[in-house]
Amino acid sequence: MDSIKVQFQNQLDKLMELSTIYGGKVVLAIIVLVVGLWIIGRLSDVVRKSTSKGLPDETLANFLSNIFEIVLKVLLVISVASMVGIQTTSFVAVLGAAGLAVGLALQGSLSNFSGGVMILIFRPFKVGDYIEAQGAEGEVTDIGIFVTTLRTFDKRILIIPNGPIANGNITNFTASPVRAVEISIGIAYSDDIAKGKTAMENVLKNDPRIIQDEGNVVAVVDLGSSSVDFMVRGFVKTEDYWSFYFDARPLLKAAIEDAGLTIPFPQRDIHMIAQDS
Repeated sequence: MDSIKVQFQNQLDKLMELSTIYGGKVVLAIIVLVVGLWIIGRLSDVVRKSTSKGLPDETLANFLSNIFEIVLKVLLVISVASMVGIQTTSFVAVLGAAGLAVGLALQGSLSNFSGGVMILIFRPFKVGDYIEAQGAEGEVTDIGIFVTTLRTFDKRILIIPNGPIANGNITNFTASPVRAVEISIGIAYSDDIAKGKTAMENVLKNDPRIIQDEGNVVAVVDLGSSSVDFMVRGFVKTEDYWSFYFDARPLLKAAIEDAGLTIPFPQRDIHMIAQDS
């Protein structure tokens, strides 16, 4: 019984000694942790508001502010651990090794992440644009940190990783407010070329969707096997592109026929030579 009391007293003495040595440090560390977390929260809010004003995309602003907050919290925890006497050198080494391992394991995802950041910063396209990238094309419905989502004309949903998009060619069909509609059409060799050109030019001049001061062109581009081929190029507002594109051929055909000209179809003359038997 006496030995138990002695052991208890020894343990109590050690506890008192430890509390004397580390008690103040622990209390100070708790205070620093609480105050530090409060300050980090305020700083994170400031960063979030400032980046929201400075960056074109709220998703990127929130992501950067969250990264800022996580980094500060990790540094705060390391500092607090050091205050209570915990050796942080090995802790930092382990943390660095873990970060390297995770980075290697998620190499592809990190590439997509960096690609998403580049897209959100430089804005080669935005939600609502019609683009072609990585052999796919469609309307952009969402730009995420890791992937971009497109919707095709037939309502298919395409999800493309941001890494290849950011490192490849991007065609943005709707970034410019003006687009050119190009149509190829031919008239017969027996028709008057000048008369045909005038008829096609009148289609461009009389259509309200055509922008008249953008350098519209009607020109002969080839002497085909069955026809004299014209290229008709008219500039329209981007939102009118498909409307005029589908209307252009019927309008040109009607104008050519009204002018008394013809649109030939492929034909071949066969000459038969009679031979004496």
